Amino acid sequence: MTLAVIASRTLSGLHAHAVRVETHLGPGLPSFNVVGLPDTEVRESRERVRAAILNSGFNFPAGRITVNLSPADIPKESGRFDLPIALGLLLAAGQLAPREEGAREGGAGAADAAAPDPLLAGLVLAGELSLTGALVPVSAALVIALSVARESPGATLILPAGSAEQAAWVEGLRVLSARSLADVAAHVAGVCRLPDAIAASWPASPPAPCLSDVRGQPGARRALEVAAAGGHSLLMVGPPGAGKSMLAARLPGLLPPLARTQALEVAAIAALAGAPDARMGTPPFRAPHHSASPFALVGGGGRPRPGEISLAHHGVLFLDELPEFSRRTLEALREPLETGRVVIARALHTAQFPARFQLVAAMNPCPCGWRGHPRRACQCTPDQVARYAGKVSGPLLDRIDLYVTLPPPDLESLQGPPGEASAPVRARVARCRERQLARQGKSNAGLAGAELERHCPMDPSAQALLLQAMRRLAGSGRALHRALRVARTIADLDGADTLQASHVAQAVQYRRPGV
Repeated sequence: MTLAVIASRTLSGLHAHAVRVETHLGPGLPSFNVVGLPDTEVRESRERVRAAILNSGFNFPAGRITVNLSPADIPKESGRFDLPIALGLLLAAGQLAPREEGAREGGAGAADAAAPDPLLAGLVLAGELSLTGALVPVSAALVIALSVARESPGATLILPAGSAEQAAWVEGLRVLSARSLADVAAHVAGVCRLPDAIAASWPASPPAPCLSDVRGQPGARRALEVAAAGGHSLLMVGPPGAGKSMLAARLPGLLPPLARTQALEVAAIAALAGAPDARMGTPPFRAPHHSASPFALVGGGGRPRPGEISLAHHGVLFLDELPEFSRRTLEALREPLETGRVVIARALHTAQFPARFQLVAAMNPCPCGWRGHPRRACQCTPDQVARYAGKVSGPLLDRIDLYVTLPPPDLESLQGPPGEASAPVRARVARCRERQLARQGKSNAGLAGAELERHCPMDPSAQALLLQAMRRLAGSGRALHRALRVARTIADLDGADTLQASHVAQAVQYRRPGV
């Protein structure tokens, strides 16, 4: 056999495209070329593969070596092609003869090397090699496993030990764990079997902070419950010390636990961003500093990496001191808030990351923070207040579902009994979410177009009140739809099928900006 073909994967956002690693060994002066749009790291694999083959007890083949990574129009990155390239070289040089499954069990014997091998046809390999021939864990194991399970159910995936245990979380494929090139070669030759990867235990989540820690603020607590129940975005406006950050930090503890598929997506995104030990099963909570750049928030780079909004996928993105973020950074949120994804365009390709997050933002009423405070004097001029509020654009504010103003806390509420704990609120939120999933298969925040008409029936008084309020507030069509979604959530919390005037009145009140 002078040609070997092995399946592998290359990343593009949160998807791993199938790649055929074709290795050809021909006559001619010794050379080693990798083609098919490889990046620098892939081209450097030539030296790693050479040393790994020699240090694994094999001979490095002499001749003209050509490795083609097909399809050639997709960029190939990372050292995860080391293993399929090295194995392809051994097969092409005849140092390794794949065996049929029957031969493994002591049956029919070796397969004809020229015939397509069923074992290789069902294998997908990925792994970086050290110079000793040992396999190095890869960061994209979960992304590869999810793509293989979705596109080639029942396939066998060979990954380095340390990565295979995470990939084993994915159902619908077989994951084998390998420690070295020699182990993989022995498996393919039928000398011994690689062990099935044992799924790693899911990292435990720390206990969420309790809502009872927040004293007073009944209006903000109610808005937080509505936001959690419907998946709505929320903006809190209030003076320093009013409890905005405390309330935001308690929102993930009110949300239902993630489904298995959601948890795997969140873990895969975290691994791509360099945080492989992300908590599993719990909605993520991301709170970037206001100095974050647009690239830090949205993602990017020559090799696109997910940003904060993708790391908050299926969770909460908290932006404290909202007007302190740069205008470019805030404007980058507009499209992901509508579409639930981020598309990063590059000259040769585009990468897409999911970004269906719940936005929670907080801001002061003015630069000094004391505007409207009964016991502190505001030092800001009207122009300063207007410029401060104007840092957040109208189109972005129009995409926020709930606005709530937090009054300064009084001593009586601070010294009074604690408020309602998270557990009963979480139970109400769970019942509300179950009601939404049974009715429409998604949260109310995801309703759009004809779905709103179908799932948001109103009595005549509610319809008249909504239209009257939108005229008075000069609301846009987007504002009308968002008010309708919030009213649907309030009705679900009350267990009502038809939206009533009281539900619409609360929703319209939340649409009134607090800035």
